[in-house]
Amino acid sequence: MKGPGPGPGSHHPGGAQQQHMLMMQQQQHRAMQQASMQQSLNDAQAAARGKGKKMTAAQLKAAQAAQQKQQMMLQQQQMAQRMGNSQQQLKMPPGYANMTPQQQQAVQQKMQQQRAAAMAAHAQRAGGGGPGPGGGGQVNMGHPGGGHGPGGVMTEEHIKKAYIVKQQRWLLFLRHASKCQAQEGRCQYTPHCHVAKSLWEHVLRCTDPQCAYPRCLASRELLKHHQNCKDARCPVCGPVRSAMLKQRSQVLMQQQQQQGGPAAKRMRVDGAPAFNAGAGGRPGAPAPSAVRGSVGQKRPGGEGTSLLECFSPDEVRTHLASLRLCDANPLTKGQPMSARRRDQEAERAIAGATEQACRACGVERLTFEPPPLYCYGCVGRIKRGQVYYHIPAHVTGGEARKDAWCNACYNAINGSVEVEGTRFLKTQLAKKKNDDDLEEPWVQCDYCNDWYHQICVLFNGRRNEGGEAPFTCPSCILSQLEKKERTPTTQRPSSQLPASVLPQTRLSYFLEERLRKVMGAERGERARAVGKPVDEMPAAEGLTIRVVSSVDKKLETKPGFRDAFKDQNYPSEFPYRSKVLLLFQKIEGVDVCLLGIYVQEYGSDCPAPNARRVYLSYLDSVKYFRPSGVLVAAEGGGALRTYCYHQILIGYLQYIKQRGFASCFIWACPPFQGEDYILYCHPKEQKTPKSDKLREWYLKMLRQAQKEGIVVSLGNLHDEFKLGNQNHDIASATELPYFDGDYFPGVAEDWIPGILKEQAEAAKRNKGKAKGGVVATSSVSARKSGKGKRLGAGTPEAELDTELMKKLGTTIANMRHDFIMVHLAHQCAQCRKVIADDNRWYDSAPTTSGQVFELCQECYDVESALPAHEKTVTKGRDLVCERVEELPDVKEDGEAMESEFFDTRQAFLSLCQGNHFQFDSLRRAKHTTMMVLYHLNNPSEPAFVATCNVCQRELEPGKGWRCETCADFDMCEECKNTVGHEHALRRGGANRGDRGAGMTEEDRRDRAAQIQRTMELLVHATTCRAQNCGSPNCTKVKHLFRHATACPVKAGGGCQLCRKMWTLLQVHSKGCTETDCPVPRCRDLKEYRRRAQDQVEERRREQYRAYMAAQAGQR
Repeated sequence: MKGPGPGPGSHHPGGAQQQHMLMMQQQQHRAMQQASMQQSLNDAQAAARGKGKKMTAAQLKAAQAAQQKQQMMLQQQQMAQRMGNSQQQLKMPPGYANMTPQQQQAVQQKMQQQRAAAMAAHAQRAGGGGPGPGGGGQVNMGHPGGGHGPGGVMTEEHIKKAYIVKQQRWLLFLRHASKCQAQEGRCQYTPHCHVAKSLWEHVLRCTDPQCAYPRCLASRELLKHHQNCKDARCPVCGPVRSAMLKQRSQVLMQQQQQQGGPAAKRMRVDGAPAFNAGAGGRPGAPAPSAVRGSVGQKRPGGEGTSLLECFSPDEVRTHLASLRLCDANPLTKGQPMSARRRDQEAERAIAGATEQACRACGVERLTFEPPPLYCYGCVGRIKRGQVYYHIPAHVTGGEARKDAWCNACYNAINGSVEVEGTRFLKTQLAKKKNDDDLEEPWVQCDYCNDWYHQICVLFNGRRNEGGEAPFTCPSCILSQLEKKERTPTTQRPSSQLPASVLPQTRLSYFLEERLRKVMGAERGERARAVGKPVDEMPAAEGLTIRVVSSVDKKLETKPGFRDAFKDQNYPSEFPYRSKVLLLFQKIEGVDVCLLGIYVQEYGSDCPAPNARRVYLSYLDSVKYFRPSGVLVAAEGGGALRTYCYHQILIGYLQYIKQRGFASCFIWACPPFQGEDYILYCHPKEQKTPKSDKLREWYLKMLRQAQKEGIVVSLGNLHDEFKLGNQNHDIASATELPYFDGDYFPGVAEDWIPGILKEQAEAAKRNKGKAKGGVVATSSVSARKSGKGKRLGAGTPEAELDTELMKKLGTTIANMRHDFIMVHLAHQCAQCRKVIADDNRWYDSAPTTSGQVFELCQECYDVESALPAHEKTVTKGRDLVCERVEELPDVKEDGEAMESEFFDTRQAFLSLCQGNHFQFDSLRRAKHTTMMVLYHLNNPSEPAFVATCNVCQRELEPGKGWRCETCADFDMCEECKNTVGHEHALRRGGANRGDRGAGMTEEDRRDRAAQIQRTMELLVHATTCRAQNCGSPNCTKVKHLFRHATACPVKAGGGCQLCRKMWTLLQVHSKGCTETDCPVPRCRDLKEYRRRAQDQVEERRREQYRAYMAAQAGQR
């Protein structure tokens, strides 16, 4: 029976074990002889030292010469042994014993050459029979050179090469067997895969040093060498690693294409392409099969795939120079140079690149940073190289899911696991190793056939439909511009729109105008400080601020906290407006996102304690601001980049103060190692600030805002709510602000079950005591719990409140200054209410810290009515009265702006991680920002399209007409011309092909209105019980519901109707704010997202607690 080919170190299947044992015995014998010789030399030296003498140079030289002589004799013995073995194995011709020694030696040499040739041929056949995971059953690792030396005789070198190739193929075969999940006889690469699988399973558990299992010892020895080998030039491991990386890149590239991610326009055939004189006439060009299509007679221009098409010649050269003269080049780092010298240095840098390198940056292979992976069950991070389990794409019908389970959580799964409303069997989860390494995709020029990294040439992979999108490289663009064959693109398509065309809001306009004025004033101060004209001072140019998301949300009170304080009528939800601000700067002709801010605005209609509060939830930036290294001349100094970011935040505080907000809360919590808040993968040279540095960064900004009269006072959560008061005059937990993703709501939910458990155990211990003792204890608790300020003082609820606040005070005592309270309006020091449309009594002599003591009129009257010996608040203070105007009602400053990618910071971070949109270098930050702008200017179309009310035909975007008078009435072009309608009709939206200049405001409103109608239709169809509903779309949605209920394939199996229904439900659940929504699965989907968000916040709190514990231990 034909087997899968011999294993490593064997020449025939039957003799593998015997030959390996013989080799091991010979190696042990040689090691013992060498150790004996070394021991003799050591004994001689030790004997000399024992006599109190040192070996002279002559004696040492003689001993070493004797050792070398013994080694030569040992080598001769080994050679004779090999020759003897060969003579035993070779059948000598008749009369051999009667030959002279010279004749015998000639016969032996000839027989040895014949035997070597036969061994090499057998090894080549055996290696070819060992199927690998590459194409056609093999991975081409290189041919050993034809297999024959001069005169057709195999030399020792050829034998060695054949043996190395065989080892490489066996390693790849074992790797394939370890990952192959095909059943026996159904492997698409080789029918002998099951044999290697059995060997692999045996090798994993075998520890017997004398195992008799075929190929076990040799395979274990080879695998151990491969696992420990760190030599990049190893002839066995080096090519195997390259082949493995190439296969991983291809697999991940295919997965990314299935997910809709950026794909290579034309897949590069090999990392080291073969010689092809016809492809551009240069060695090292890709193989002819990779060069598909040509430009023919097409006029250059209008491709719409690369942002370089919009550049001027100087901008193209500047961009190429930034790639070639990067910071990694010490000769050009930070060196000012003219444009001419810059171009010369750039050409010199690219001239030294290899033929396989990118013609833009001069580097061959660049890999992405692997995104962090977390366990779905325990939220722990799955480390690099760790084994985990995931849901394969074939289980979900082609949809790639990112849910993962560590080994411990996988073992704890009982039968099945439910994810986002869908249940998956444990047996469906596939095992995988966290070692993915994806190479940056390539793209080929249609004119010169040169290869480039897509990121280097700012290529938009989303425009690469069918893998045949046109592309012109920067060199050809420059050549065509010089020959007047091309002009820079002025009317940009939607894939190349800059940040400045994003819609303006009142907030973005206010911040942008204010930033322009303060940056101009600061530039003037720098000019006056050095006595130069303003025009000669470097300026921050090309800054753009935009609000990319502004949506209404509801924060639901966590169940444990809600149940604990239900008797105090604590709100079950807090409505707020979530906003996302981005700062862009045009650097070398490309917009680069530098700063991202997430805020939560709780208006005047929000219940206490969140009314008129703003929570600065996340802020993240990357260090690419231009000009770099410039110090400001304004008071406080610092870098111009910091000054710019501070002014944006000060402007935002000024804006929300004008709108009627009274306070802002900031948790100064830096990201921890390996974590990103908003912008994925920061530059390595950008250091993550520690907690004290970040806190001081915020406080410096706030002190400046306080000087400008924007901020009234500053404080922290610990001191303001008296969490460390020894007299137990602590505020209630219901008075603390309750924000989405903040520290307190999360830890309170974690602590409440433990406190309740302790209370229950204490109640059991106290059971049976006298009733009067219980009353006395309760009265003491009432006096200790804030002099009876809590409702139901002395009750278990009040004790829970006290214990909760005590624990919070103890926990954050060491890091109290990280929880910053910013007051934009006057606040009473006694009742902590905002003083508005009322008298304000304040101390004319502020404290040493600059804080001003102030009381509202009500608290002042209560304090004034007390006897002199009981006045503790106003004692020794000279209070002055002042009238405070009423705060305006907080009203929304514009229409809602929905963005699926910026709905939460985790959503945007996941978008960047899944598509490898990184900010770790300027070249990647340019490309990432280009893709972010592409997504913002090209939001996805709604899953449910309109239908003609006359002929029931589905309408493509831009092909239908809509009535502005009738509700939910659409009509196709044909019915409009033949049937007509009584009211005026307007075009139902822009055609996809007509959106070259991006979406207008009208298009955005039409799309938002269409999504809103679709969601309303979904809710209507859920509750509609009419057999013949007047809306044809209602009937269609009902059919979708019935199909999804009865379909045996489901969305996970690839049913398109079920996937369409599932998309509708997901879109609805994201915007649904109803507690008891009638739409199916709405509650499940919201619970899944809530759980995912809780996991992220829990991980953040755990890391912060660990950081606080470490800081406390250092004190």
